[in-house]
Amino acid sequence: MSEELRESGRPTGLNRLVLATQNSFRGIANCYRNESAFRQEVWAACVLVPAGVWLGQTGIERLLLVGAVLLLMLVEMLNSAVEVLVDRISTERHPLSGYAKDLGSAAVFFALLLLFSTWALVLWDRLF
Repeated sequence: MSEELRESGRPTGLNRLVLATQNSFRGIANCYRNESAFRQEVWAACVLVPAGVWLGQTGIERLLLVGAVLLLMLVEMLNSAVEVLVDRISTERHPLSGYAKDLGSAAVFFALLLLFSTWALVLWDRLF
């Protein structure tokens, strides 16, 4: 199998990892430049990730607090990808295009709900 990949011209091994990492960073940079919601989440993460590490008393609590923030950013990026793809396919209004975009938005809503409930429950334990 690896010989087939090498003959096909596709990168393998460390080269593939380096290229995949470059693609990932390019995607993050493009999302930051073009999506205001993602920019807001990045700045919120700059506060919430260190706060989550500091507030969490156990590794599990830290993981929940920080993970909820990172999950929101992940879902936001996937939502943006869906929106870009739908817009790329056609600029014409279509019920299925709206449905796809609404589903992405709903996913972001649930990620926000998870973030808020996780932080509220952990902080509740700290304060009471």
